[in-house]
Amino acid sequence: MTVNTKNAEAIGAHRARERRRWRTVLLFLGLMAASLVLDIATGPSMLSPVEVVRSLIGMGERAPMTDSIVRALRLPMALMALVVGAALGAGGAQMQTILNNPMASPYTLGMAAAAGFGAALVLAVGGLGLPTMVAVPLGAFAFSMLAAFFLFMLASMRRINTETIILGGIALLFLFQSLLSLIQFMSSPELSQQILFWLFGSLTKTTWPTLSLTAIVTLACCLVLMGDSWKLAALRMGEARAASLGVDVRFLRMKVLIIVAIMTATATSFVGVIGFIGLVAPHIARMSVGEDQRFFLPMSVISGALMLSAASVLSKSIIPGALFPVGIVTAIVGVPFLLWLIFAPRRQA
Repeated sequence: MTVNTKNAEAIGAHRARERRRWRTVLLFLGLMAASLVLDIATGPSMLSPVEVVRSLIGMGERAPMTDSIVRALRLPMALMALVVGAALGAGGAQMQTILNNPMASPYTLGMAAAAGFGAALVLAVGGLGLPTMVAVPLGAFAFSMLAAFFLFMLASMRRINTETIILGGIALLFLFQSLLSLIQFMSSPELSQQILFWLFGSLTKTTWPTLSLTAIVTLACCLVLMGDSWKLAALRMGEARAASLGVDVRFLRMKVLIIVAIMTATATSFVGVIGFIGLVAPHIARMSVGEDQRFFLPMSVISGALMLSAASVLSKSIIPGALFPVGIVTAIVGVPFLLWLIFAPRRQA
């Protein structure tokens, strides 16, 4: 067998793998679209998927009430589930990439807990003279960025490795959870109930302006991350290998941390704390399309969007007429997966 023949076979095998990956991405896109329609259809006024599709595309005979329910009430929340899920999925994927740790995510590194504490603190002090719908997101964003700044400082230190950054994030997680518990303990029952509901994660307060802002920030951050896809792929081969290829590892790590922090802070400031999406979605993507960043990042985005959309459907289906906080549903799914991540390596060994 000649060298040219071997090269041709290798190229053919590579192209076949890429075609399989594209088919997987398209399959998940289809599932995401189906989940979006089902999410809009599910609720106290049950609608059929056909009615939802007709209302969305503006074709066929439709009742005015159906259009009002679909377009004004349910569509913003359903789209917010996709956008926030995409942001958390992308953030978790790149956290795991730059820290080379399967347990890394915006939630486990304390950013979400910081956002929760910021929102609770603003509620406890009365909104600082601002409307609650403005003050709560600002407080969540500010403290999430404060937690990110602490991680930036760790990442900028020369003798700090990725394990230390993760331990620092876990310390932040416990710190802000403890402070949050203190605020709840000292608050009135009414205020404690407000804080608790926000911390469970909810899509019910979504508006078109908050959806638009979250979507723009998420899209911009994902495009920047895609621009560094080859550098991130090189980093997966090891810091020394990436440095030999001309990648400034410290700068790349800082850049990705900043982007993920902005994306996560924006998402959680409007919907509350939603855990495990950023942890689980990247693993689904990795098992589906591998580590190639050209496929891994888009697949993490789609997987996160699909997971949160499906969780939104489940939150409205557990008890007909009742709306469970979506964060509870994601935790129910995420905890078993987290346990699998802990024990699976031991079984393989």
